[in-house]
Amino acid sequence: MRNKYMLIGVIGIIVGVLLSSAVFVLAGNPDSPAAPGATNSFTLEDIYNRLDSGAEGAQSTFTEPAAGPGTGTMHTLNDIMGKAPAVDDTNGATAADVASGKTAWGLTSGAWGVITGTGTIATYAAAVPKTGQTDSYATGDDGDLQKGVAWPNPRFTDNGNGTVTDNLTGLIWLKNANCFGTKEWQDGATYPALEAANTLKSDDCGLKDGSVAGDWRLPNVRELQSLVHYGVYNPAVPNTTGTEKWTEGDPFTNVQSDFYWSSTTNASNTDLAWGVHLNDGRVDDGNKPSTYYVWPVRGRQ
Repeated sequence: MRNKYMLIGVIGIIVGVLLSSAVFVLAGNPDSPAAPGATNSFTLEDIYNRLDSGAEGAQSTFTEPAAGPGTGTMHTLNDIMGKAPAVDDTNGATAADVASGKTAWGLTSGAWGVITGTGTIATYAAAVPKTGQTDSYATGDDGDLQKGVAWPNPRFTDNGNGTVTDNLTGLIWLKNANCFGTKEWQDGATYPALEAANTLKSDDCGLKDGSVAGDWRLPNVRELQSLVHYGVYNPAVPNTTGTEKWTEGDPFTNVQSDFYWSSTTNASNTDLAWGVHLNDGRVDDGNKPSTYYVWPVRGRQ
């Protein structure tokens, strides 16, 4: 019996010690005894700005805040999530669109990995568009093969402000293809084509696009030739959809079936500059003192 009471006494002591320890812990100060050690870290604001604009940001040393955060002091986690890309596999790139062997982040897989596409770097070189010719005159000719990048439909978009965007090249053309009449090419001429294009601005030639002098220029010869539809003539310029010959106002006005200046000089004879005959699409050169038509462009460089 004595041993029984002794065992009960020992158990009581142990329980008492445990209870007193629990009380001690609960009664302790939950605050850290000191501020966290110094550390360098990006802030949530840095992360938000990186997702929003690509800003590099800079790690800063942590300092204990003097007071709790107030309202409107930073972007919320919901704000940051709103900037993060979401999975979109409904209109993604195909294997042929993507160069193989490159490392990228996969939104579907949620991990970094090597792309397994079948494309090559050459896929993304400057592509040569179709000429527009669909009639074939011999096996293997252009009309038969119709090689090149397909034209978008619509080919052109009338912006309603005196400009027309070519959806194939991204170039923006003056809607009025004959605002200036004919002009000499070279600097020093009374009415040079280069100066006419370089000084074009909003409120000139029916423009309401907010452009200023210097935004417009004379196209180079390749840009000018990009307008040509080699399946039509007089003029060799396509309509809005790119399926038929241009007609007045669709999408341009005053297109002349004649020679238009480019800004490109003939390297073999610098008294000459290249241009394009828009009656049939021929690239030719002309004497710089001669007078020909001017069609300004702006946009993609």
